[in-house]
Amino acid sequence: MTITDFFDARLFMSATITLIVIMDPPGTVPVFLSLTGRKPVAFRAKAARQAVLVSLLVISLFAVAGQAILSYLGIGIPALQGAGGLLLLLIALQLLTGKTGGESEAAGDDVNVALVPLGTPLLAGPGAIAATIVFVRQADGHVGAYVALALSIVTVHFVLYLCMRYSGVVIRLIKESGITLLAKIAGLLLAAIAVELVANSVKGFIVGN
Repeated sequence: MTITDFFDARLFMSATITLIVIMDPPGTVPVFLSLTGRKPVAFRAKAARQAVLVSLLVISLFAVAGQAILSYLGIGIPALQGAGGLLLLLIALQLLTGKTGGESEAAGDDVNVALVPLGTPLLAGPGAIAATIVFVRQADGHVGAYVALALSIVTVHFVLYLCMRYSGVVIRLIKESGITLLAKIAGLLLAAIAVELVANSVKGFIVGN
């Protein structure tokens, strides 16, 4: 018995670096602040916790049964990318135009913002889901590899939580006008990510056919 039978350090490092690059913890801060920056500290802490838990749940679900789910529903990664891209584009347009549904829907938005778009598809997006499925395939039934991948997923989500939970430091620096500007920048970035996802989706369909 070797240590790799219980923990695959190489897979842990590979999966952690890949997921951090894809999920981009620092990059989530502008979007997080644009959606929650005007809320109380307690709300931002709750939103950060909920978003990370939703993302962790989605990624874990696809790690365990992702390939089976996609195969059963007849859904490919390109379709997943296209759907995620369109959803992000809708959120981006709201941020760019400042139309977030009005005060009458504030209570519902407060609950949902941590789930969509933060938890998914921003954090647990098509890229992270696809990468997780690939790493599960690489594990190839080895217990140590599965343990490493599980720890990697938890580690990345812990980093994501820290970045969002302590984003209040940024708020104290940029003030109200900065949050408004940040919302526009975040909208532009989200729109670019959405277009990239849709483009990759179209490319995937073309190559697949």
